[in-house]
Amino acid sequence: MSIDANGDVTIQGASLRSLPKVSLHDHLDGALRPATIIELADAAGVAVPETDAAALGKWFATQSDSGSLVEYLKTFDLTTAVMQTQEGLTRVAREFVQDLAADGVIYGEVRWAPEQHLTRGLTLEQTVEAVQQGLEEGEDAADRAGHSIRVGQLITAMRHTDRAREIAELAVGFRGRGAVGFDIAGPEDGFPPSNHRAAFDYLAENFFPVTVHAGEAAGLASIRSALLDGRALRLGHGVRIAEDLQVVTEEGDEVQVQFGDLARWVRDREIPLEISPSSNLQTGAIAAWGKTLADHPFDLLYQLGFAVTVNVDNRTMSATSLTRELALLVEAFEYDLDDLEAFQFNAASAAFLPVEEREELVEMIAEGFDI
Repeated sequence: MSIDANGDVTIQGASLRSLPKVSLHDHLDGALRPATIIELADAAGVAVPETDAAALGKWFATQSDSGSLVEYLKTFDLTTAVMQTQEGLTRVAREFVQDLAADGVIYGEVRWAPEQHLTRGLTLEQTVEAVQQGLEEGEDAADRAGHSIRVGQLITAMRHTDRAREIAELAVGFRGRGAVGFDIAGPEDGFPPSNHRAAFDYLAENFFPVTVHAGEAAGLASIRSALLDGRALRLGHGVRIAEDLQVVTEEGDEVQVQFGDLARWVRDREIPLEISPSSNLQTGAIAAWGKTLADHPFDLLYQLGFAVTVNVDNRTMSATSLTRELALLVEAFEYDLDDLEAFQFNAASAAFLPVEEREELVEMIAEGFDI
């Protein structure tokens, strides 16, 4: 693996950035360009800790590297503050898509919480429409630049508020108009998916896909609730499912593992894990295993056959991209192109799309990795 002057990574002669990728766990309010934050903040009269884009980018990374999800989430006070108008939401969504396309992403899902963008008079419906306009503008701009990309919305409810049923109805209402799935986000510990059972019942009755943040700041009980109460088709992060695995023996490269019932269910049902390596380090999600990426249970889960996918979570807070996350995993676990292709196949298969379109993504990935 080598890195060129532009930060691109070459592995086995292939540009990692140019390889086709699928991004499933990417927050809109965690993916703003620092320069855009400064411009929007100036127009809105919002104070910023740094007025230089590079310095602001470093501020986000430093503030986010706390080892606590609660502290990590505080950085979003600034990003959401500049996303309270139609113009702001549309611009951020447009740039979100353009940045994904520049990173080689061919399909993405953007999660965001409309209820957090109402302080300047927008309705829930207007926020979704503004974001959809930006996504479509971004797709068109990428197409003109020679990059084919599609991005769907994951309409998200905040788990510590009481609007989940309302947001679920909003999501279903925008089915076919940009919304492809539903999520709950925010402080996980103390706010289990079971608190929003009525919303999840409604979504299930309407056959609307659900992913749930679980197994990040809280452990197995949170994952269990996501599956039973939320009927989650994917687990947002889900990394702490490794707590339900017990290493029995370890001799060289040979590891024998005893599965708990929950871990076996997730593995055998191929329930996708939306793992975000850098973010997991920043929030302390992998503290039980260590403090470096080499300690991350990602490789253990992969080798045991879990449906692992690689994601960024919040590009601004982690100063990262999907290319960078994959490069970090290559460095930590000596993965090759076949491994990286497997992660993209997993993500494509897990996308909230009709099966025919998922198969098209798989074909595009196979063609792009055929080097």
